[in-house]
Amino acid sequence: MNREVLRQLYYEIYGSHPLCESGFNDLIQTLKNAVQSRERQLKSLDEKKLQKDKWFLSNELMGMSLYVDRFAGDLKSMSSKLDYLNELGVNVLHLMPIFESPAGESDGGYAVSNFRKVDERFGSLDELIALRKEMHSRGMYLMLDIVLNHTSHHHEWALKAKQGDPYYQDYYYMYENRWLPNQFDEYMPDIFPESAPGNFTYDEACGKWVMTVFHQYQWDLNYTNPRVLNEMIDTILFYANLGVDVLRIDAPAFIWKQTGTSSQNLPQAHTLLRLIKQCVSMTAPGMALLGEAIVAPKEIMKYFGTDEFVAKECDFAYNATHMALQWDMLASGDTRVMLAAQHELLQKPYGTSWITYTRCHDDIGLGYDDYMIEQAGKNPYYHRKFLKEYYSGGFPDSPARGALFSSNPKTGDARISGSLASLCGLEKAMYDQDQFQIEQSIQKILLMQAHSFFLGGLPMLFYGDEVGYTNDYSYLQDPGKSYDNRWMHRPIINWQKNKRINTPDSIEYTIFHSTQKLIQLRKKLEVISDKSNLTWLTPHTIHVAGYMRVDQHKKIYCIFNFSKETAYLTWYAFKETGTSSGTVFDHWTEKEFQIGEDHEHLIIAPYGFYILESIA
Repeated sequence: MNREVLRQLYYEIYGSHPLCESGFNDLIQTLKNAVQSRERQLKSLDEKKLQKDKWFLSNELMGMSLYVDRFAGDLKSMSSKLDYLNELGVNVLHLMPIFESPAGESDGGYAVSNFRKVDERFGSLDELIALRKEMHSRGMYLMLDIVLNHTSHHHEWALKAKQGDPYYQDYYYMYENRWLPNQFDEYMPDIFPESAPGNFTYDEACGKWVMTVFHQYQWDLNYTNPRVLNEMIDTILFYANLGVDVLRIDAPAFIWKQTGTSSQNLPQAHTLLRLIKQCVSMTAPGMALLGEAIVAPKEIMKYFGTDEFVAKECDFAYNATHMALQWDMLASGDTRVMLAAQHELLQKPYGTSWITYTRCHDDIGLGYDDYMIEQAGKNPYYHRKFLKEYYSGGFPDSPARGALFSSNPKTGDARISGSLASLCGLEKAMYDQDQFQIEQSIQKILLMQAHSFFLGGLPMLFYGDEVGYTNDYSYLQDPGKSYDNRWMHRPIINWQKNKRINTPDSIEYTIFHSTQKLIQLRKKLEVISDKSNLTWLTPHTIHVAGYMRVDQHKKIYCIFNFSKETAYLTWYAFKETGTSSGTVFDHWTEKEFQIGEDHEHLIIAPYGFYILESIA
């Protein structure tokens, strides 16, 4: 990590720009200022993290993502919830966007009008810093978002651009006529075809067309202008010096635009991310970077870095492909599509990690490749149609209760909204007062979480899932949210409900304490650290997904039955991986099993799972 590498990357982007040399000198001064203003305690924490082999690969990390206002009310009240999170086992806390964004045009906080001012709804910057210090004193880590791709049209830069200031108009993509916008639109897809079709919005105030890829109130930043990059790196380092441990870079696939392309995943976007990584490594080396690129498997790997920058771009990426494939398995009871994707996902380089998860604030996309579905002997169109109908209530006898999000009638594409519990059938089972279905839906929830927790990476719970929150339909009464059904799985926490974790035999008690036990097992088993030590078992039955985690001391088999029927896995599946005889101990049920003959089987209950350790 040095100045010459930084210069190489900067000049790769801006070498022909008239502001290149002065812009690079300004960037170097920004880095110097960041180092000088970094607190002694944060520098000490940097040193402790660097003493470890990639601190963020540890099996002892467990995350949760939440909206501060919907979880606790405000930042000050968050402190009183740290005991609850500690009891569960969460030690990485992702606070969804908390910086200023306009009510009714916030996109859940991703339309930022001031990158350095905490929105008054949540509290103040001082309260954020106080919370971070308390978290650090408890051994907890903080994750925050940086929205690189766009600002709110109420941001200071956008307001000045609207007033006709050419300096700030160059911070955005703004055009006097439709000639260039039409060229962009020819190749750029609609991100939200229902609620925000098109990629440009006409602004009456300045009489120009503005690029607005996501929503009309989110103006895309123009990174061909080096001043924009320098401003945003300064903001990134501001967050680093607030004490952020993991910085989530929102929508990095979109940050470079070019006519004649989809303006997604372009090489220049990767160069910018590498440049950002260099800047962070030089000033705040303890802060990890998460690239929120929800793209196809072949593209996602590039966000970890390629060529001489392998493992030097983003430290984390979301394993969105595998998340969607889990839902594929749960609906179909068939693991073959999931297994067809693994040869690409296993190419993740050592020293980087996944964010693994079953649900998040966003929808579930079905963006894995057609050939993966075809390898399972299925028709891609009809298979995706089945999945969409299964989870949106259109498939006969489906227990899932979700909804289609961002349907595109032209292409037939759609994504899926709904909470973990509702998609696993708990909402319908409770409505029907069907105790058997309630228990089965809980088992599905635990199956999904266990499969994610032990896979390799940093598991990220979504708040409310730890106690089985079902869909919240109150968003329909809010004009600022009613157009976006993703709000159905973004609940407002009812702490009276959450107190039921202390009431034995309640749904909340069962899910919370079972999730807690899974987290405890994860933290106990060092072999689960993300050391690129995962091997998938041969699929002797299409209903069972199994993977092995190995280090020099332990061998763990994680076995999952995604079928509603009892499954039978031949013991030969274990012998293929070198465990030919002896005993395996299940950490989940705390039972031992003797490895049997090839014609004998490990019996797995419907939606059941085992975390088996090979005992010599």
